[in-house]
Amino acid sequence: MARDARTTSQTRHMARDARTTSQTRHTTRGGRSMNKGYFQIYTGNGKGKTTAALGLALRAAGAGLQVYLGQFMKSMEYHEIGILKERVPEIQVELFGMGCIVDRDAGIPDIRAARTGVKRALEVLRSGSYDLVILDEIFIALYFNLITREDLENLLEAKPSGTELVMTGRYAPEWLLEKADLVTEMREVRHYYEAGVEARDGIER
Repeated sequence: MARDARTTSQTRHMARDARTTSQTRHTTRGGRSMNKGYFQIYTGNGKGKTTAALGLALRAAGAGLQVYLGQFMKSMEYHEIGILKERVPEIQVELFGMGCIVDRDAGIPDIRAARTGVKRALEVLRSGSYDLVILDEIFIALYFNLITREDLENLLEAKPSGTELVMTGRYAPEWLLEKADLVTEMREVRHYYEAGVEARDGIER
């Protein structure tokens, strides 16, 4: 009977230790964690950069990883954002933009929004709470001088070793391409907008 009591006690300790380990992992990484996270860039003048990043976000969430998606230059929630917020709690989404500035001059509100995005992204990376961090259209913010090279350098430096970092947008700077572990360039060969096709719900937005 004494042996049975010891066995029962040991079983309880093992179960408690397993629960503690599980809780610690959840608190630390929010789910499965990666031994090493890489730095990816999606750039180029072709369609599909944000779409590819969103696909990666869904794959990561499906694997139990915690994902942060920060969108620069965008103020309107496209249809994918609504469904992510509603049905995929593993992906946290925040927008930092005042709308398109292609046909207008960037103003102080645009700069403030982009700066807020950088500050928030730094907080997210330094927290170590996310397995995958996506900074969508951040290169456009750099191109329009809403943020600086130093901002990107600080973000890259803040990346924990176990966090995958993805940056997207046209005009990725050459100096940053050299630092990336993976670079994908979307090259436009043909696009139906040349025939007057405007952005369509569910396809472009």
